[in-house]
Amino acid sequence: MNEQELQQLVEHISITVFRKPFRHCATFNRRLRTAGGRYHLNSHNLDFNPLVLELHGPDELEKVVKHELCHYHLHLDGRGYQHRDADFRRLLKESGGSRFVKDLRQVGEVAPPKWLYGCSACGQMYPRKRRINLKKYVCGKCKGKLRLKIE
Repeated sequence: MNEQELQQLVEHISITVFRKPFRHCATFNRRLRTAGGRYHLNSHNLDFNPLVLELHGPDELEKVVKHELCHYHLHLDGRGYQHRDADFRRLLKESGGSRFVKDLRQVGEVAPPKWLYGCSACGQMYPRKRRINLKKYVCGKCKGKLRLKIE
């Protein structure tokens, strides 16, 4: 799917589902990492992550388009357009959009844990990405003292 087809898809969904025209630009943005799409408050343009289409197909992309169009139409109408607003949640449910996008990370993309802690009493291991305060935390299994393990 190219950007022109994406623009047509967004305009079509806007007219058929929301019964309002979409008068701005819809583009693919490869810099989006975990989000499926983005609504720009100032320009009213929409960005979509092409990985949604590549990994999960056109049905999931359609749900993301509906989600972003909920932000778009509610903001232009002067109603609650944020995720926490009742207007947004109601319109999202009515339109059939997805609340969250499916996982977009590639296999092996998750960073391995940097720190490894172990309990001195029971030997339970705790891999962590960030350092923890050993004076503040204890083992969740036996309440023993934690120690930094050196690999």
